[in-house]
Amino acid sequence: MTDTDAALADPFETYRRYLGAVAYRLLGSVADAEDVLQEAWLRWRSADRAAVAEPRAFLTTVVTRLCYDQLGSARVRREEYYGEWLPEPLVADESSPADLAELGESVSMAVLTVMEQLTPAERAAFVLHDVFSVGFDEIAATLERSPQAARQLASRARRRVKDGSRRSTVDPAEHRQAVSAFAAATAGGDLQALLAVLDPDVVWHSDGGGVVSAGVRPIVGADRVSRLVVGLVAKFMSAEATVSFARVNGEPGLVIHSSPGVVAGVIAFTVADGRITEAYVVVNPEKLTHVK
Repeated sequence: MTDTDAALADPFETYRRYLGAVAYRLLGSVADAEDVLQEAWLRWRSADRAAVAEPRAFLTTVVTRLCYDQLGSARVRREEYYGEWLPEPLVADESSPADLAELGESVSMAVLTVMEQLTPAERAAFVLHDVFSVGFDEIAATLERSPQAARQLASRARRRVKDGSRRSTVDPAEHRQAVSAFAAATAGGDLQALLAVLDPDVVWHSDGGGVVSAGVRPIVGADRVSRLVVGLVAKFMSAEATVSFARVNGEPGLVIHSSPGVVAGVIAFTVADGRITEAYVVVNPEKLTHVK
């Protein structure tokens, strides 16, 4: 058997993408999810595999518990974070079918942000059951709760996510059209065109992490957001800067390059009734190292 054949036969490699998806949704961080996968692989390598009847369930438990252990300390770090904390974006070129397929399974930036309000147990139960259809018996064993308690955790989390989420469209074409209108208005510095594509109660979220300039709190209202955007473009967009369309967590978004090969920011959007209701702007360079 070749090394390639051995890797393909290894259940960890078989489920690596799935496990990474679980870890990212639980942690909202690409870097932290990669660290969890590395630790999970080490534990898998040292496990008594003959005693593992269901590798997928075993690995799901390992990854979830590792993430669960991180979520408590992560919450403390995020409470001390400078300004708004936003998840690290997952970005794929719109022309890449493979990347689109992978990101099509992602939850949106909006939902990931709302999930920050959940307790670690609620988040784990919600992600495992509602996103990956893991049964409550398995979730209960992972969280060391009863199946009924696991069901209640998921139900409570589902309700909190629903209550915390704003209206959004499920039509990709409508979403893409709104993002295109925003990009065109921004490029032209057209304040009226921006006002036309922004919901009156639009919310602008930005995450600079104290590393680069960004708002400390969300900006609310079409007039304030449109003037902010026009001002930012005039101040920071140079002749070398480019804005390109991409899939951000599975939905149409924008990637900003300050110069060729240098990513300056990623913007995800929530759209409803043809207008942008929320924008999530990640400009913290530490959260963009994986973006091209």
